[in-house]
Amino acid sequence: MTLIDMMKYPHFMSKNTLAENLNVLTVVGNRSEKSTTRTVVNHVGNLLEQSGCRLNRFDYAEENLPLFDVQTAFGGEVYTALKKKVKQADVIVLGTPDYHGSMSSALKNFLDHFWTEFAGKLFGTIVGSHEKGLTVHDQMRTVMRQCYAWSLPYGVSFQDKADVDGDSVTSEALKSKLEGMASDLVVYGQILANQRKVDLAGSEPGFLSHYRK
Repeated sequence: MTLIDMMKYPHFMSKNTLAENLNVLTVVGNRSEKSTTRTVVNHVGNLLEQSGCRLNRFDYAEENLPLFDVQTAFGGEVYTALKKKVKQADVIVLGTPDYHGSMSSALKNFLDHFWTEFAGKLFGTIVGSHEKGLTVHDQMRTVMRQCYAWSLPYGVSFQDKADVDGDSVTSEALKSKLEGMASDLVVYGQILANQRKVDLAGSEPGFLSHYRK
């Protein structure tokens, strides 16, 4: 079903049916085992999985992706396994702490390893920040645009002490925002995933024509 079909017939599939067809990858851009970013990203991942999405996770505390070096980056067990997850994903959720108004070096390193694999896919951004994390969201969206990917028109920011306690999201306001993000990722992620398949298989002009085999 194309994007136009879904716009004509929004009742065609329920949200649960949409989720069942969706592959999601969550990325925790923090190496700390006590990372609150992990707590929030995993909360979204759990919501997506509960809705029926097929979920993969990448967590720097569990897997060490070496620092990007163009001469050695595209090899090794971690990269090879991660590339498979990235290629399978229709939706990717990025999480990072706010370090001096910028994303973490760990998350930037993840992004540096890929390019064409991101094209046409939908991204959601999560930032742990004592302020609003706006510049961090903007930096991640800039990377997405450069890679011809889509991003939600908003990101979710949170504060450690106010919103998270250990492995749990405690703030009702943050829970509500994350539920909204999960819902939007399912709905718009499936629309874009369907159109991406059509465009890659088709012959009409468009930005994804550059990625046809």
